[in-house]
Amino acid sequence: MTRIQKTVFILVALVALVIGLTVSRVLNSERQLDPTQLLDAGIVLLPQSRPLPALSLTDQDGVPVRMDELEGRWTLLFFGYTFCPDICPATLAELRQLKGLLPEDVRGEIQPILVSVDPNRDTPEQLKQYLGYFKAGFLGLTGPLDDIQSLANGVGIPFIPGDTSKKNYTVDHSGNLVIIGPDGHQHGFIRAPLRVQKLAEQLPALVSRAQ
Repeated sequence: MTRIQKTVFILVALVALVIGLTVSRVLNSERQLDPTQLLDAGIVLLPQSRPLPALSLTDQDGVPVRMDELEGRWTLLFFGYTFCPDICPATLAELRQLKGLLPEDVRGEIQPILVSVDPNRDTPEQLKQYLGYFKAGFLGLTGPLDDIQSLANGVGIPFIPGDTSKKNYTVDHSGNLVIIGPDGHQHGFIRAPLRVQKLAEQLPALVSRAQ
């Protein structure tokens, strides 16, 4: 190889290296999460993820679901109930709207789940009928009140059980959502009220981070 050929070879290698580094930097920057934009969208990530309580609830089809085995996709837990007069139907409608705004590949990676804080009335059949109104593929979970409270306390979304001795009782609960990652651990929260448009802009970056 002549001196000129060696020089050309070195220059080509350097150019390829620079291009490779530039592409890598661009791709990495696209996957980076901007804390300011996340907070503006209402997304609060934990410094360290934490496991869910090891307990089992029942879905709307009567199938047991272990909470510490929610793996493989992102899950948004919402603690509410089917007889809720305001927060719950509004939040579920916003989640349906959010799913419609997300890219198709991201939409399939996110599963909203309604965890009932009113198991006295929210049987699996009641959950299935109620969630069916939204036609958005939402899942519902119910079970013993003690287990639901343990889960809610474990993920930092406590609620005050309703007085079941009263007719048409209500349940005091939060509108915040719990973010569960594909590893089955809690990664953070989405604060209420939901900022649907901003969430649609930020969730794809969060989802792609784990892919």
